[in-house]
Amino acid sequence: MTESRVKMLITYDVVPELQQAYYEFVLGEMIPGAQSLGLVLSEAWHTAYGDYPIRLNGFVARSKPELDRILATSEWQQLEDKLKRFVNGYQRKIVIYREGFQF
Repeated sequence: MTESRVKMLITYDVVPELQQAYYEFVLGEMIPGAQSLGLVLSEAWHTAYGDYPIRLNGFVARSKPELDRILATSEWQQLEDKLKRFVNGYQRKIVIYREGFQF
């Protein structure tokens, strides 16, 4: 049996007064750091209207065990902790990978 890819969905609202620092962190540290750990950014969504989190980012891993290994690293924990300084309502969810929008 082959292991299936999984997608980690991260949702949150960016703290308005920290928006510039947030973008600098995400583009300069978060995405490159996640990629160096073996995650692939599959999507980044912005909510334009409605009572939903402002951001939804999807990262793909080769398998659930591989994602579990990545999430247990100190590198990932540092990235996640730093991201939480810029956002409110942070949530993380793991789903079986499929193309397109997942929530």
